[in-house]
Amino acid sequence: MMTQDHLFPVIDGHNDMLLRFALPGRSEEPMETFFTGTKDGHLDLPRARDGGFAGGMFAVYVPAKQKKKNKKAKPRSFADFATPTGYSVPLDQPLKYNYALKTALTLTAGLFRLEAMSAGQMKVVRTADEFEACVENGTLAAVLHFEGAEPIDRDLTTLEVLYQAGLRSLGIVWSRPTIFAEGVPFVFPHTPDIGGGLTNAGRELVKACNQLGIMIDLSHLNEAGFWDVAKISDAPLVATHSNVHVLCPLTRNLTDKQLDAIKESDGMVGLNFGVSFLRADGMIGTDVPLETMVRHIDYLVEKVGIDRVGFGSDFDGTRVSEELKDVAGLPKLVEALRKAGYSDGELRKITHQNWLRVLRKTWKT
Repeated sequence: MMTQDHLFPVIDGHNDMLLRFALPGRSEEPMETFFTGTKDGHLDLPRARDGGFAGGMFAVYVPAKQKKKNKKAKPRSFADFATPTGYSVPLDQPLKYNYALKTALTLTAGLFRLEAMSAGQMKVVRTADEFEACVENGTLAAVLHFEGAEPIDRDLTTLEVLYQAGLRSLGIVWSRPTIFAEGVPFVFPHTPDIGGGLTNAGRELVKACNQLGIMIDLSHLNEAGFWDVAKISDAPLVATHSNVHVLCPLTRNLTDKQLDAIKESDGMVGLNFGVSFLRADGMIGTDVPLETMVRHIDYLVEKVGIDRVGFGSDFDGTRVSEELKDVAGLPKLVEALRKAGYSDGELRKITHQNWLRVLRKTWKT
């Protein structure tokens, strides 16, 4: 039985589900289990239905190439670098283009395979009209999003091909340097003012994205790069999965000045559900109450306005609150916002209408 909260379908600014299902040698779950359901990770179709998840940006993220002798090495986490006063995770090294392109195409093909296997239950959308139609008819909408521009060449020919394939959202960097810009490392406590701004190639990339109608995601970009994009771009400034620096002084979170710029551009911020982006101590413990997430939403609404705030879960790419657990827990967050005083009209904006608005302003079709 549907709960009242399913009156508010959720559009999500960011998830890393493809890493679980579409990358040979790293994926541990057959693609079919996305449709039948699993007990692992945060996102599959049955749990998405339970949580009112209508779709969002499905990230193509290229992990660092592992050396053969390190294939079984445990992935790094913030905890590996924690001290009593915080942590500083070193930046990953730049990726080689051929490896990045091959891996990104593999993940992209995985998204299209899931669409084909879904028998109409899932659709890769390329226009805001398509997205809105999916929300209305209950089809899971997937936006092809690249988290890091390593697969894109300096001459931007790859960008044009990827756009024709369906690319509609692009993060210029993940937290490592590219030929276009510098990523922001995970440092707590620290401001995002780390490193230089866009390269000349990065400036051309921004202009090309504006021309094509590809949304630029600022979430992993350092502050100098953020301000360069703000000067060059004629599109709304969007951070798909970042939080409030005043409440959690992690480099990946947004300062008040950045939030002011996002408001001025009529842009968008998607709340990252990762506990290290929410907690005042920046740590990775999952004992985070939903009220902490509400507190970040409250601050974002105060700074950028009710029309410019949504969700950017980072499902399958981070650790989330025990109270939320996974995508099926989205109604709990909606209910926590309702108890905090948000009206039905405001909840519709936060859950889905704001994302549709900013996509319409950014995409050309």
